[in-house]
Amino acid sequence: MHSSCLIIPPSLFLLDERVFITLGILRVAAMLEKRGYPVEVLDLSGIKNYKEVVKIYAESSGINTFCLTATTPQMPSVSLITEVIREVKPRAKIILGGPHITLINAAYRNEMKRGVDGRAAAAMKIYTSMFDVLVAGDGEYAIFPALEPGAPKLINADDPGSALFLTKKQLDELPYPARHLVDVGSYHYSIEGVPATSMIAQLGCPFNCGFCGGRESPMLRRVRMRSSANVVAEMVHLYKTYGFKGFMLYDDELNVNPRMIELMNLVADCQKELGVEFKLRGFVKSELFTDEQAEAMYRAGFRWILAGFESGSPKILNNINKKAFREENTRCVEIARRNGLKVKALMSMGHPGESEETVRHTHDWLMQVKPDDFDVTVITTYPGTPYYDYAVQDEKNRDVWVYSCDGSKDRLYSYEVDYTKVADYYKGAPDGGYRSYVYTDYLSPEKIVQLRDNLENDVRRKLNIPFNPTGTLIRYEHSMGQSGVVLPPNILRTSGGKT
Repeated sequence: MHSSCLIIPPSLFLLDERVFITLGILRVAAMLEKRGYPVEVLDLSGIKNYKEVVKIYAESSGINTFCLTATTPQMPSVSLITEVIREVKPRAKIILGGPHITLINAAYRNEMKRGVDGRAAAAMKIYTSMFDVLVAGDGEYAIFPALEPGAPKLINADDPGSALFLTKKQLDELPYPARHLVDVGSYHYSIEGVPATSMIAQLGCPFNCGFCGGRESPMLRRVRMRSSANVVAEMVHLYKTYGFKGFMLYDDELNVNPRMIELMNLVADCQKELGVEFKLRGFVKSELFTDEQAEAMYRAGFRWILAGFESGSPKILNNINKKAFREENTRCVEIARRNGLKVKALMSMGHPGESEETVRHTHDWLMQVKPDDFDVTVITTYPGTPYYDYAVQDEKNRDVWVYSCDGSKDRLYSYEVDYTKVADYYKGAPDGGYRSYVYTDYLSPEKIVQLRDNLENDVRRKLNIPFNPTGTLIRYEHSMGQSGVVLPPNILRTSGGKT
């Protein structure tokens, strides 16, 4: 078997790239190891001179198969990495998987169903020319046909009818992500002062928010749960192997799981057996949140919850199809408070119908509920979101796409973005680090950014919630300068954990 190199690209849009380990591609690496395939992982997170590192690696390595994962805002760096590999090794096989191509493929399939030859189709043409194989959907089993000689251009594992689509049973059978193939110690995150790492206990979100990616993708839409015992076993593994006592559960909505209380009870029981105390953090869906859930979460070690409230405006909540009323969002905060849980409110701006009035409603709601922390971002029309998939090209300005809300006359305008080159639409540093590629009938892109900055500054000042400390790089929740002829240390690891 020939060796493959799995590449974790940099995330230049983040304030700090060394916070959470990229788990998806490490699950793929674990499957390759399980079947005896030799694998190397090149982790470029936080590496400023990543193009030079890739060039040195490609020149010095005998590997000719490179597998990249990418979220949408990682695509500019992935495109540059691909150019470097092609320059050094023109005959190399380059495979692209991950969320971005999954979203593009879902949007493309949606266009075909509607008989539309749109921008997703144009994007697919670009990616089929850039990469030798595209893997859409779950990659744990799809990686094997992708590595075969003569593999098709597209391997669609984002199909529940395919044997490559992960089932609930298979989730429990998968090996844990191959964290030993990255430098775990170089990542830093803590919960209440306890060193922590991220986990994924379940896949998929069933809701249909207009701004959210993957609403047409079964992999991202269909909820698939690991068993409670399997999740707790991974926590114990991380504690015994790396000493972690803190866990960030990066599931879309923990309380979508009908066995959430059971999971919380098992987490609490395992701590008693081990004689340790865990600290946990995770996301909940506000209208599903109950006192029973909150009590169980606190007992399991949760001290923070995060919720995508998005807006304090009833009009915006309706337009984005949030399925949660402002009163339910307020009730969620109240439930958390009386059960000892702190709340981080995840808010967003730039939705259809956004105006100075709706932004003021968000400001006033935050002042009313007084979250312990909050995040305010300008939305982006990702491929695979209803905002992207169902937008039509403006007849007067062909660089603008228009999304219209069902049941209202509100519209969202978005500029065409080349996702292989542009990433500054994503979250940047506060106070001047944002750029909006969307606007509404009431607010220009510049005005949206100004209102976002004003809201955050005012609410943080009045509620005494500090900004990220100066000089400290903190990753948003919602996103080495070495040279020479050797690779920077601790970014390349092979099967067996050797650097």
